[in-house]
Amino acid sequence: MSEIKINRALISVSNKVSLQKIGETLANFGVELLSTGGSAITLRNHGLDVVEVSDFTGFPEIMGGRVKTLQPKIHGGLLGVRDSPTHQAEMQAHDIKPIDLLIVNFYPFEKTAAEGEDFDSCIEQIDIGGPALVRAAAKNHKFVTVIVDPVDYVIFIKELNDNNGHISGVTRKVLAAKAYASTCVYDAQISDWFGKEIGESFQNQKVFIGTACQKLRYGENPHQNAVFYASSENRAGVKTATQIQGKELSFNNINDTDAAFELACEFDTIPTCVIVKHSNPCGVASANDLLNAYKRALACDPESAFGGIVAFNQTIGSDVALELNKLFTEVIIAPSINASAKKILAAKKDLRILITGSMPNPNNNGTIIRSVAGGYLCQSRDNHIVKTNIKVVTKVQPTKKQLKDMLFAFTVAKHVKSNAIVYAKNGATVGIGAGQMSRVNSSRIAAWKAADAAQNACDPESWAVGSVVASDAFFPFADGLLAAADAGAEAIIQPGGSIRDNEVIEVADEKGLTMVFTDTRHFRH
Repeated sequence: MSEIKINRALISVSNKVSLQKIGETLANFGVELLSTGGSAITLRNHGLDVVEVSDFTGFPEIMGGRVKTLQPKIHGGLLGVRDSPTHQAEMQAHDIKPIDLLIVNFYPFEKTAAEGEDFDSCIEQIDIGGPALVRAAAKNHKFVTVIVDPVDYVIFIKELNDNNGHISGVTRKVLAAKAYASTCVYDAQISDWFGKEIGESFQNQKVFIGTACQKLRYGENPHQNAVFYASSENRAGVKTATQIQGKELSFNNINDTDAAFELACEFDTIPTCVIVKHSNPCGVASANDLLNAYKRALACDPESAFGGIVAFNQTIGSDVALELNKLFTEVIIAPSINASAKKILAAKKDLRILITGSMPNPNNNGTIIRSVAGGYLCQSRDNHIVKTNIKVVTKVQPTKKQLKDMLFAFTVAKHVKSNAIVYAKNGATVGIGAGQMSRVNSSRIAAWKAADAAQNACDPESWAVGSVVASDAFFPFADGLLAAADAGAEAIIQPGGSIRDNEVIEVADEKGLTMVFTDTRHFRH
């Protein structure tokens, strides 16, 4: 495709950022400016000559502005094929003048919907003319340049200046591709909103919306390409965080940091620390202060914590920062950090620190998406929190302390890859078994981890002794429970629901354990 000189431009934008600059640049090259409404007013206020679209077409805006650019002289000017004798003859016969440049962005539908406006107000913010113009110009990009994002003004103006008012075919093609992406996203936003309005979160046809916010060096491995796409969900986390220091986040950093912060948000007011390695928690603790929470979380598995992710649900202070400096950590994420702690951690220049400003709400709904060969799996976020809807199924009743620890452990188990077994004591994990093919092996690994943690702390007795155990799903056999009992656990929390529940309950009674059922499963694959 050859270079095309810009002689006539149609400008109709909702986002008026840099509108004066682009208008003045075009005017300097003698480009005729067509415009409507607020865009025309803005351009005129900066001393630019503007032709109203209604004057250009000879047809007035009607229906409250709903119909103004949906007109043959506009769409013909955008769609006419310049090297087609037939098209050129028809344009001449109907007095259709070519339009070489379209600058359009759409009514702010998503913003209106997010602000909770009523149904009719949202409907009025559905742009009809804008997307129609953009699709037409993008289709005819062989001759027409289309810009939908003010960010692209810079490259457009540079090329215009460098090429004496001409735009290359390569640039037109790139901008056309972006234009089609913008119409796709806009329609998807409307479709999602409509789905929610009629109570259908998972519609028959679904478009997933994402905006590239970071091109990553590679994916899970160096031979894989990767990009971080931001969704429209306004949820505190990696996407919303400000990185105040450290190297660029990697694919694995983002994945693991999200896992850590999502678990940390489960604990509202009590200071809590979560340490994650390869998307699995390797230590979680709640305490009266953040320093003790960190120390106790680290003590669960200091070996695995090396090179891990540390998440906090409260402000990082200097005391915590001094302790953090003793361990090699990839990422630290927290809602805030004080000045002294920031200064202390600055000594580790490669350490990535993310500050989110707030914590996500664990009760909020959301959609979890996973790709599989040939499709996508979609589900709602696991936002169920077990608090009081539990049933004691053994002869021995749990103490208040045991019940508190069981609820803590079950919350952690919700974020551990299945099969998940979590040993906990005094508001801290003491052993975690994750991702095993059999539940009994997860139980054995967690018990081994608890004994290893005690040995690291020079404690002669395994930390599993006197602990509680949480299982993310029911025990299909009594062997997993026996492994916990043999390790010294005294209380079990599990969903229940196995055909062998009675056998498991009998073994628990024989071992003098207390056990509660939640009727809630927390698989995390």
